[in-house]
Amino acid sequence: MASILLKAKHELIKALPPTIFFFVILHIVAVIRALMIKGSGVPLPVTASVLIASLVLGKSVLVADMLPFINRFPEKPLIWNVSWKTVMYALVALFVHYLERLYEYWKEAPSLVDANSMLWTSMNWPRFWAVQILLVTLIFMYCVISELARVIGHERLRKMFLGPLPPRPTDDKPAQ
Repeated sequence: MASILLKAKHELIKALPPTIFFFVILHIVAVIRALMIKGSGVPLPVTASVLIASLVLGKSVLVADMLPFINRFPEKPLIWNVSWKTVMYALVALFVHYLERLYEYWKEAPSLVDANSMLWTSMNWPRFWAVQILLVTLIFMYCVISELARVIGHERLRKMFLGPLPPRPTDDKPAQ
């Protein structure tokens, strides 16, 4: 039982950075979408749905990272793996983004085919692609950071970015 809990804790800690990253960027996307469609009466995602999406994306990134073809260019310059992973994650984001829109129409359409037809005729394509470009840019940033962490180490990257942690007081020396 203890080993199962340790494994679950390990997986949760590994999923935390991408989940936090996607939680923040999906809120940025939601705010930008809200600004683009202000006054149109289109419902926007709330924090709870963004949280669920970020949890799914965070775990999806970890699962994708375990696939043999995702880390295709580990010995080449970082731009190779960053570009490859950005394309892979962006294709998934494009698919999910499209399905998210399709679901909204499917709630009102008699069939999935009808919902897809309604979506294609009424979609604001410039707005769709604007959000997609924003997602690709943010995914690219995530891939750059994760590849840097892979190469130089998570701890070293954290120290470079945030600075060293203050020393913890030890038990043998009284705190001053």
